Amino acid sequence: MLFKLSLKNIKKSFKDYAIYFFTLILGVAIFYVFNAIESQTVLLKVTSSTREIIDLMVNMLSGVSVFVSFILGFLIIFASRFLMKRRNKEFGIYLTLGMSKGKISKILLCETIIIGIISLAVGLLIGVALSQLMSIFVANMFEADMTEFTFIFSSKAMIKTLIYFGIMYLLVMIFNTVSISKCKLIDLLQASRKSENIKMKNSVVCLITFIIAVCILGYAYACVTINVEQLDTADKIFIPIILGVVGTFLVVWSLSGLVLKIVMNIKKLYYKGLNSFTLRQISSKINTTVFSMSIICLMLFVTICVLSSSLSIKNSMTANLTSLAPIDIELSKTRNISKEKQEEFSYSDEMVAESYNTIAESLEKVGFDLQKYFRDMVNVNIYATDELTVEDTLGNKLEETKELYPYLTYHVAETIMKLSDYNKVAMLYGNETYELEDNEYLIVADFEQWINLRNPALKDNTIITLNDKEYYPKFQECQDGFVAISNNHINAGIIVVPDHAVTESWLEEEKLLANYNAVNDEERKEIENIIINLNGDGIYLNASTKLSIYEASVGLGSLVTFIGLYLGIIFLLSSAAILALKELSESTDNKERFNMLRKLGTDEKLINKALFRQIFIFFMFPLVLAIIHSIFGIMFCDYILMSFGNEQLLPSIIMTAIFLIIIYGGYFLITYFCSKNIIKETL
Repeated sequence: MLFKLSLKNIKKSFKDYAIYFFTLILGVAIFYVFNAIESQTVLLKVTSSTREIIDLMVNMLSGVSVFVSFILGFLIIFASRFLMKRRNKEFGIYLTLGMSKGKISKILLCETIIIGIISLAVGLLIGVALSQLMSIFVANMFEADMTEFTFIFSSKAMIKTLIYFGIMYLLVMIFNTVSISKCKLIDLLQASRKSENIKMKNSVVCLITFIIAVCILGYAYACVTINVEQLDTADKIFIPIILGVVGTFLVVWSLSGLVLKIVMNIKKLYYKGLNSFTLRQISSKINTTVFSMSIICLMLFVTICVLSSSLSIKNSMTANLTSLAPIDIELSKTRNISKEKQEEFSYSDEMVAESYNTIAESLEKVGFDLQKYFRDMVNVNIYATDELTVEDTLGNKLEETKELYPYLTYHVAETIMKLSDYNKVAMLYGNETYELEDNEYLIVADFEQWINLRNPALKDNTIITLNDKEYYPKFQECQDGFVAISNNHINAGIIVVPDHAVTESWLEEEKLLANYNAVNDEERKEIENIIINLNGDGIYLNASTKLSIYEASVGLGSLVTFIGLYLGIIFLLSSAAILALKELSESTDNKERFNMLRKLGTDEKLINKALFRQIFIFFMFPLVLAIIHSIFGIMFCDYILMSFGNEQLLPSIIMTAIFLIIIYGGYFLITYFCSKNIIKETL
């Protein structure tokens, strides 16, 4: 009998609980999809280094899943509170008819089990279907071979999903049982008649609090934008974060008491249509949910920043490969190691002796034929001397720069190149070449933070001295360029001088830049494997290759993207679901108020319009504040992502906006239609 009653209750209330079922099913599906990645990637044909990155990603996603399960668990319990509140009158009637609280708990137990089974079954089915699309997405991200792709079902992900959600539902059962045991009959029957008292806050206090909150947020925004260079340690980064949290809470608290007071004084607006009713309803909600609205705002802020940044990293790193790794290989070697350096860096005697050989001589010793394996070869030298340090190139701007960047090492020797060597590299890379007068120098760099650091000194016409000869800057700003291949903008600055300005005793490093003498990827990989194994033959070369950079770039970008997507979607889902459930709960309480409007002769279209506005403002309030936070948050992320490249940030923001519209907007529409259905019910 209790089982039949549970089924009837679920069937009868299914329309009203659409948000609850939708959230549970979506939560199960997302949880399964991201935990099934391990099974999906097993059949992919990838290199060993990419496989290691995929394994790392899987392990990190497993750890993130524990955190996600706590968020979803809180969400399910919150949803259960809504369901309990929605059915207070029903439980009161059960008690009036003589049913014990124990039997009501059993009904709820049956309903929870049925709902759990349905949501798990449907969620897993959707998850399995989506995971096949995820397999294609994963393969595309890692550029893997999918020739052996087959339909994949992850039993491991299914078991993990069943265990995690089983525990969540068990907690819901315990929560429901405790809630029923504490219920009083009079409270259950009169719950719908209880009116929410709107405590009007002191408008002066609210105004002062709002001004203080704006000042706090303004300072936090300034810290992460104008004074971002000073955030060079973890403890300093936490300061604007804490200020942002406090400022958000104060803004929500102050506006909850201020907006209604302001609008009430604008008579034409306040008394137009049902605005007075709508605004008092909204004020009542925000008044009683200051803490949760603040949390939702911060979750939406994190969602926007995480999704935008993670997608940007992947897109930027991939886009950078063509321009920042234009050749197949860069071989580098430390040259002419002195006794002082040997002691400082603990170099072996064998390595010291080897450092006096050129790269070509070292390769010849082990029988590596340069002409056979390489083409387009360029050999250049890198120099350094204590005569020219970073502080020397900053000139009169040194003290000013030290104030802005106090933790930089300023006595380190600068990287120097001959003009002829740099031009050879520039021609190979397809970059701009330069000419210098006898007493001129220039700086090439592509790391924006260092460019901003160096440009003021160049504008100040800072003179450098080499071998007692003065050199003047040819340009008043850094020129775009690099020598070392990479997937990021990492060139902090190379001082390019006329060839005669360099003394060979300053030789620090030698580089050999080349393309493989190969016609396809397989031949390139064969040559690369030969080079990788060379260091075991008594030579000491550092090899940086386009293939290895590409794999690392794709792997790191994919790892960040997956974790960002996982957390971003869950945070967005949770924020929207909490707002939706809160609004549906309020609609249940406000049913009599809307019926009273009907009795007073209010048109149904006007009521629906008022409901739409009420829900729209309730959803938009935390989102607008989160978007304002995100403008400055993304500016900070943009600063952090400079080395990765920020060219792809705009497409990532657009993609994030699409996610927001689909998920957040979807919840808004479902909430509106469900609320409209609730307030239409007759008493």
